[in-house]
Amino acid sequence: MTTAPNNLPPGNLPPGGYVHREPSALRKALPWIIGVIVLALTGWLGYALVDSLKDKQKSFSIYYVDRGWVRFLLFLLAASGALALTSLLGQRIGMARTGRRISYAAVLGDQLTHLFLILVVLIAIYPLFYVLIAAFDPRNSLFAFPDFGNPNIFYKTGLLPDLKQLNLENFAKLFEGVTIPAWQLLLAVIGGAALAATLISLIVSRVGRDTDALANVRAWGLRVLVAALAVLVIFMGPAQFTGGSNESKFLLSVRNTLLVSGLTGVLAILLSTTAGYAMARLRFPGRFQMLLFFIFIQMFPVFLALVAVFKLLTDLGLGNTFAGLILAYSGGAIAFNTWIFKGYVESLPDSLEEAAMVDGATRWQTFTRVVLPLSRGMLVFIFLNQFIGTYAEFILASILMTGVEHWTVGVMLRSFTSGQFSTKWGVFAAAATLGALPIVALFYGFQNFFVGGAVAGGVKE
Repeated sequence: MTTAPNNLPPGNLPPGGYVHREPSALRKALPWIIGVIVLALTGWLGYALVDSLKDKQKSFSIYYVDRGWVRFLLFLLAASGALALTSLLGQRIGMARTGRRISYAAVLGDQLTHLFLILVVLIAIYPLFYVLIAAFDPRNSLFAFPDFGNPNIFYKTGLLPDLKQLNLENFAKLFEGVTIPAWQLLLAVIGGAALAATLISLIVSRVGRDTDALANVRAWGLRVLVAALAVLVIFMGPAQFTGGSNESKFLLSVRNTLLVSGLTGVLAILLSTTAGYAMARLRFPGRFQMLLFFIFIQMFPVFLALVAVFKLLTDLGLGNTFAGLILAYSGGAIAFNTWIFKGYVESLPDSLEEAAMVDGATRWQTFTRVVLPLSRGMLVFIFLNQFIGTYAEFILASILMTGVEHWTVGVMLRSFTSGQFSTKWGVFAAAATLGALPIVALFYGFQNFFVGGAVAGGVKE
């Protein structure tokens, strides 16, 4: 809303209708006040943590460095000083080459920001590295015991493992007793060839110029890969896993999860696209109230409905079945995905559907032949969103599914850590590493659809 300055009456705005007003002193000082409060809280939390650990018994698996926090602060100070010198040198060189005035504070701020981001990335990635190393550690422990006799600080503190101890023993336990028929092996080879062709064409298109032939190779390679994977998932059965331990049936749990998540994603597309299109284009009694109801039920977590879902599926004879789990997941996906698709359909021009209707198309034909072809990116986003959400779900699967042959990945991983004195951390890390590969591959392969689809419904004509 535009306002007139103090010396002009309302209605006599300057040309353009915008009046600039300087922010108040409180508004200017607000970011600094918040920064000081955040720093004070961080310092207080650090002091409380150090004080709480001061009199505790030191763990045998942790190497303590006396006044290590002082050394770390000195390292940060030295790194900041080096960045201050390089920033000054970069400012001088930049001013000499461009002939323009360059702010030293801006250059130093960028350098310090990069240092902070590097530390954040290292802190965020190290747990993943830790679990990956534990997957190759046969000692079945998540604790990388430090080598106090090693002069290297990274080995002495246990940040880096003893590479001589690493092997594939934990991964081998996940494949014990697995029998693979010849036709499944052939399908795996065909799928691998399709994946290789897709990756090679993608690399060639990135290095050189993308052509129609490369696009066709990628499209057909992806189709063959999906078809081969779907056949493997559907026809792979529990009889192929003859091992006596839970870890020997981990691949079966991956198959179960892929089956449930894939079918849930397909059902989410069918339900949310039809419902979202009806909400966006049709006008009927109760439409607004139903949209509000969709928002209302999103406020409640899924575990509040566990008793009702379990009782309903048991009464229908769908307890401990993949069909019941798929229906439970699909019902929870309708509200969010319907809102997403409704917003995307409203961003499409009405004139496209009106032109199709003038040519004799019915409402269903305009939906299937006009709206859906334009919504391919959104359909991929809905599928991926539902697939990833159900792949890592644990609560519903653990309640509805009993028996190791029906377990999903989340329930299987939980079984590796449920024993008080028989926790299999090494096998858990190996299984978590393998179980994460499908999600990583899907997210990396369709990241453009995933990122673009998240905001597509907010674009209006």
